[in-house]
Amino acid sequence: MSRRLTAADRSALIRLASAMPVGSPERRAILAGLTSPSRTAAGDVNVPGRHILDNAVVSQNARVIDSAEVYGDAEVYGDAEVSGRAEVFDDAQVYGDARVTGSVQVFGRAVVSGRAVVSGRAWVAGDALVTGRARVFDMAKVSGDALVTSDARIGGSAIILGGKWDGSEGEITSGRWKAPGVPA
Repeated sequence: MSRRLTAADRSALIRLASAMPVGSPERRAILAGLTSPSRTAAGDVNVPGRHILDNAVVSQNARVIDSAEVYGDAEVYGDAEVSGRAEVFDDAQVYGDARVTGSVQVFGRAVVSGRAVVSGRAWVAGDALVTGRARVFDMAKVSGDALVTSDARIGGSAIILGGKWDGSEGEITSGRWKAPGVPA
């Protein structure tokens, strides 16, 4: 009698498979067993080898869909969703109820958490943290040790290199900034 795999079971099997040589029959068997026959069309979710690569981990209720990829040592967990053509890689983390969608890149040791949304062609890199109800959109770039939190809105062609952004500075859509009020 077979049972349904839990998210923890799937994560453990993905970790096990990632430790095996690429192309080995054992690795292929594990990854094939994780792909549900009912999810083999465009609505695929969390498909190892398609959405989840290298040592990346997607666990709990997190979803990676469309053409999105999570790779390197990245982690996506909680109720987070990575969709569109988004990429989460290196040691980046996306968790909570965060949404990463579009042609977004989240990399380095960057974190997107809470109810934050990163969309469009934006990227979050370095040691940056985007959390709370913050939004990073369009072609904005957030990096360094920037903290984008609360109701902050960073979009357009803005480049944020550091500092704490909580929304009290208004929507930022252009310029290079080291911190609120401090141009780079």
